[in-house]
Amino acid sequence: MAAEGRLPWFLPEVMTSFRAICETGPGLVGSHDEVSRIHGRMRAAVTLRRPRIAAAGARAEGDSGMIRAMDQLSYSAAWLSRWRDEITGAVNSMMSTFEETYGYEPGTNEVRAAGEEDLRAARDYGREVLGFEDLLTFYESIGEVVLSDVGNGYFVHSARAVLHMLAEEGPVFVPEADDPHGMVIASNGGGVLYVADWGGAIHRSRSASLDDAEFDKVADDLPQFLDDIRRCVVSFVETGVIGDL
Repeated sequence: MAAEGRLPWFLPEVMTSFRAICETGPGLVGSHDEVSRIHGRMRAAVTLRRPRIAAAGARAEGDSGMIRAMDQLSYSAAWLSRWRDEITGAVNSMMSTFEETYGYEPGTNEVRAAGEEDLRAARDYGREVLGFEDLLTFYESIGEVVLSDVGNGYFVHSARAVLHMLAEEGPVFVPEADDPHGMVIASNGGGVLYVADWGGAIHRSRSASLDDAEFDKVADDLPQFLDDIRRCVVSFVETGVIGDL
């Protein structure tokens, strides 16, 4: 908590960004391009600050062991590299005793770095009208995430798979979202689907079907969702409990 009489460290920065954005307000009427630009600036301003704020909260809660916030870095290729390393380290620890513990051989468990084909798909994703910057940044570094043996399994789909499903089935309607049209970007082994809306928030389906599906928002943005995956992986490896995602 901030000392008495002092503003939180992040508040002046956020207020400055918000004031600069609001000053352009009169030009919004009738300008879709301007609305999109302002929307993107506001989202970027918040995203750049969130990891540091989240880190302070996590430290206050007394996180221990490998479960720690992705502090000191804003969401970027460097953030994703650290995220990948931490999950890989936890998974490698699990793999070393997996067959002895569970009595069968493990499946694929990896955060795969983006290859040439993934980068081509990422460029295609970047031209998709429902795409958003955080996921493009992800696909420029990460090809896909396959964690078959973490709980029931967690999967962040490749850019090519996301675009294929969008082309085949069209946008997913998420009535609870501020930006209600989105796309499936992830799933778990229980059939639950994770949908990113146009604004970048992540919503979890209540069933395995998208027909008349109902959703619950599980993350305000992609970095939060990815960090929740990391926490679930580490929790499962250390305690055998997957956590809620």
